[in-house]
Amino acid sequence: MTQTPSAAANPTGRPTFAPAPRSSWLALAVLLAGFFMALVDATIVNVALPSIRTSLNANESTLSWIISGYALTFGLALIPSGRLGDRFGHKWVYIIGIVLFTAASAYCGIAANDFDIIIGRVLQGLAGGIFVPAVGSFIQLLFNGKERGKAFAIMGSVIGISSAVGQIAGGLLIQAFGEAEGWRWVFFVNLPIGILTAIFAIRLLPAGDAHADRSNRMDWFGVLLLSAGLVAILVPLIQGQQDGWHAWTWWTMAAGVAGLVLFAIWQVVFTKRGGSALVPPRLFHHLSFTFGTILALVYFAGFTSIFFTLSLLWQGGFAHTALESGLLTLPFAVGTAIFSSQSSKWAAKLGRSVLVYGAALVTIGLGVTWFLLANIGAADLSNWILLPGIFIAGAGNGFFLAPNVQFIVATVENSEAGAASGVVQTAQRVGSAIGVAIIGSILFGTLNFGKGQPTPEIIANTFKAGAANAMLMSAALAVVAFLLVFALPKRIQLHGAPTAAPAAE
Repeated sequence: MTQTPSAAANPTGRPTFAPAPRSSWLALAVLLAGFFMALVDATIVNVALPSIRTSLNANESTLSWIISGYALTFGLALIPSGRLGDRFGHKWVYIIGIVLFTAASAYCGIAANDFDIIIGRVLQGLAGGIFVPAVGSFIQLLFNGKERGKAFAIMGSVIGISSAVGQIAGGLLIQAFGEAEGWRWVFFVNLPIGILTAIFAIRLLPAGDAHADRSNRMDWFGVLLLSAGLVAILVPLIQGQQDGWHAWTWWTMAAGVAGLVLFAIWQVVFTKRGGSALVPPRLFHHLSFTFGTILALVYFAGFTSIFFTLSLLWQGGFAHTALESGLLTLPFAVGTAIFSSQSSKWAAKLGRSVLVYGAALVTIGLGVTWFLLANIGAADLSNWILLPGIFIAGAGNGFFLAPNVQFIVATVENSEAGAASGVVQTAQRVGSAIGVAIIGSILFGTLNFGKGQPTPEIIANTFKAGAANAMLMSAALAVVAFLLVFALPKRIQLHGAPTAAPAAE
């Protein structure tokens, strides 16, 4: 539980806190085990997509759903699950989420067809969105002062490490168990982790936060409107290319936009009735917060989709192994891990400029990668040629990722920081889903192999052209994100306001 300030005199006038007990750090380890599993599953599956395509005879829209379905339901669950944790206790919300995630992983692993794998991934994302908010909430409950900052820093390191581990781990598992069925172990690997995490969570997580706040009723109608609106937008984006962009795709997207407008109106009405809205309308009274939320959505739409593009190019187009595909994106992960460890220090020195530099580096890195894909022949492309651009993008991502939420949340009042953080992180996940849907439509829309049996050379060059178009869109989204950064405040007090959890990839 939250420690109380020491009564001892302090010459600085600031409260002092007793050191967190050993049990708090053990609880943190359990929390971060589940957190790590959820983040790894956002990237590990990228290298498995070509194998899934072959094994289940999956079409292009299925591959997009495997990524987008996870991200979308993850994002949709974040805000209501946080509210449920406040009402009923974060311990059991975390445990239920872990158990559901583990069960969904098993279902993905035994999938007999493309429908099964989509359902499994949607359930995985839902479960991840249920238990991940509890991690930040427990850190707030278990730690104070400098120890809370240390705990969040460890959490940030887990984010960086997970991005490095995901693609490589997926490649190693498929290499070990074979291209045909190795993809199933990408999901089975979660079973021992999930089971052990649930057992230790029951033993080590405190239950003292239960009965915290049951005064406000859940806005389930708001959840329905938000979910329906986003699904109505996402389904046509994913299925449109496969089905030929018929009239229903445009009408459904229009209905989705209307659903989001109704959601916004309902949030105002629900608030005026005394309810606790999922997305408090007062947040958007701050113009900088509005642009910051758009920034989070656009940035994640741009950068998370590059793994989708490169994995399909390297395996589907160039016939490389899953491990080789994982090694291709390793420079991005390394750049992210190195520079994210320094981002807080540079944010304190440079203020908003650290985000400007980060977004600029991502834009340059993706721009360089696009230029190389567009102008170098398929036979001449290699890991080493693409390495500089991918590393530069990763370095920029490292600078940008950790301080991003803090700068956006700083645009609202301290009392609104928790709600604002939830909205921003939901925008990140929804952005990832929409980004993959758009990029997938662009990539698969240009895969025209002509008549007859295409040669390996034709396949390689066709995939390369599609990947170049997809990477150009990712770079364009990065440019938009770069411009939106300037809507954020130039400086914030990084350690003064309530601590916001680092952004999860």
